[in-house]
Amino acid sequence: MNERVSVTGADGFVGKYVCRKLIASGFIPRAGVRTLQMWPELQRVVPGLTEYSLLGDLSANPELRGPLAGISVVVHLAARVHVMRESAGDPLREYRRVNVDGTKSIALAAVAAGVRRFIFVSTAKVHGESTSEKPFREDMIPNPKDAYAISKWEAEEALRSIASESGLEVVIVRPPLVYGPGVRGNFLRLIRLVDRALPLPWPKRGNCRSMIGADNLADFLVLCVDHSNAAGQSFLVKDSEDISTRELITRLARLMARPARLVPVPEALIRLAARLTFKEEAVNRVLDSLVIDSRRAQQDLQWAPPVPLDDGLAATCRWYREFTLAERAKAS
Repeated sequence: MNERVSVTGADGFVGKYVCRKLIASGFIPRAGVRTLQMWPELQRVVPGLTEYSLLGDLSANPELRGPLAGISVVVHLAARVHVMRESAGDPLREYRRVNVDGTKSIALAAVAAGVRRFIFVSTAKVHGESTSEKPFREDMIPNPKDAYAISKWEAEEALRSIASESGLEVVIVRPPLVYGPGVRGNFLRLIRLVDRALPLPWPKRGNCRSMIGADNLADFLVLCVDHSNAAGQSFLVKDSEDISTRELITRLARLMARPARLVPVPEALIRLAARLTFKEEAVNRVLDSLVIDSRRAQQDLQWAPPVPLDDGLAATCRWYREFTLAERAKAS
């Protein structure tokens, strides 16, 4: 096989998984990194990784064709994701600079370098923030709400335009929340809350959330590298099981041998407190439902997630224990 696949954002959470899966599948990944300082650590945590390219700031780098020389497929993961403490004066403008302008720059460079296929990791949030009766499907009208989702949708549209003019095979993948060993952000915050075994006010009404383990997402992205049915398509992908946030907390607590102390509180009261403390967006993400339909990936690409949800959560909890021990060792 020996096809070379460029992975932008290779040093990120999902990027490491993709590089490992590419190596295991017989491809040669070329790790796209922002700075040279990232390469030694990346090479350490991804055994067998031998090639890298220095990409810098994609939206400001005028010469990206060189780093893509000899590349057959680009897996584009580099992005500005959700920022916990936003400092940009105009967040949407900054998201657009990185996620739209940066994506266009590397896609045009890919065309110039003769790249065959461009796999873009977008987000299920281009369809909206929550679902009620029907799960999100690829053929639904997009309804992005926040700056991150808007920028991802605009990047998708830019890629379709480039594809129509150049013949570049574009594949768009829209995952929901991604978890797994190495996860950061809200999922890590949730694990820490569960680990502390503090009482958590929680409504009795259940919700339903789709998620995907990083191993499963990497498996699907690598499948898209050379599957003939993937070209020109968009895919929503998830684990084989959806789960309520209440059940997620319960399973995490069991895996970490902690009590799940969920205190029944009216949902309206929780949402009111969230509004008063300016945490409405964060609370909505854990209380609302967001379910996607991944049948297109299953039917067109014959894909099934290889790692069950419980196995993925167990691996994440084991990693968390090692991570917290390492944090304590550094602090002492």
